[in-house]
Amino acid sequence: MSLPKPLMRGLLGKRLRFHLPIAFGLSLVAAIAFKYGVTEPRKKAYADFYKQYDAVKEFNAMKEAGVFESVQPSGE
Repeated sequence: MSLPKPLMRGLLGKRLRFHLPIAFGLSLVAAIAFKYGVTEPRKKAYADFYKQYDAVKEFNAMKEAGVFESVQPSGE
């Protein structure tokens, strides 16, 4: 009893017809999951932060803390 020869002709095309749609579908699902799981919440967090952010108030707080060398705190 001998083993039959493997069918090598057309093997790549046959495997690609099976695996390519699966790979494409999984990559599409991963991209959509990343968009709605990571980037959309991140954009919302930035928008919420900058709705309440006051740059002048932040600058004055850092100035009073002595963070800047070129600007003296108002107490000195």
